[in-house]
Amino acid sequence: MMAKYRQIFERLAEEMRNGTRPADSKLPSETELMYQFEASRGTVRKALDLLQENGYVRKHHGKGVFVLKRDQIEFQFNGIVSFSEIYASMLGRSIQTHVASFEEMEAPPWLAERMNVTPGTHVFRIERVRNFDGENVILDINYFVKDLVPGLTEEIAARSIYGYIERELDQQISYAKRKIAAEDVTELDRERLDLHDYEYVIVITNDTFLYEGQQFEYTESRHRLDKFQFSDVARR
Repeated sequence: MMAKYRQIFERLAEEMRNGTRPADSKLPSETELMYQFEASRGTVRKALDLLQENGYVRKHHGKGVFVLKRDQIEFQFNGIVSFSEIYASMLGRSIQTHVASFEEMEAPPWLAERMNVTPGTHVFRIERVRNFDGENVILDINYFVKDLVPGLTEEIAARSIYGYIERELDQQISYAKRKIAAEDVTELDRERLDLHDYEYVIVITNDTFLYEGQQFEYTESRHRLDKFQFSDVARR
């Protein structure tokens, strides 16, 4: 069952995405939210922290918690958020996903070592192109272990793989190890993306794990330089 703080986060985030709680509006106080959701203060604070870390709200000392305007694609390093979840918060923007390639294959040695599986383990390799306001600006190259994500299809990949894992397979996605680097544009980048004159892309690699500790995904997310903002929340 989803943790209580996560339930509160999902409920409030959905209200912000659908406009029930518009940008610049103030959230109820912690005490009011405690009564509304029948939760402890610690649970409410954890949900508010998660909202802030995912770019939904900002806390203003002495004034309260306010809903942020979400009018550009922003990727946070401190949370695991699928592209479809980001898209859902981008009201009024044209964002589409195209599955350029979907195949089942045996994991080559480099991938088997990275994902700690036996060489030859069957994986799904997927290329997904993200189109933002008419331009192809992200190429995601995903590898998923077939036994851990059974039944995955091209149709599911075009919607939300994380949603399928959590809702249909009833698995809990736990954590990810990430790295960001600037890399030279490849021929595949030129084929899939609208790069204009850019010679470099920002590449984020994700090694993502289920609650039980098994790595189910390795992804390279290749971004055009000019379109995206990456953020984090630092704590002392």
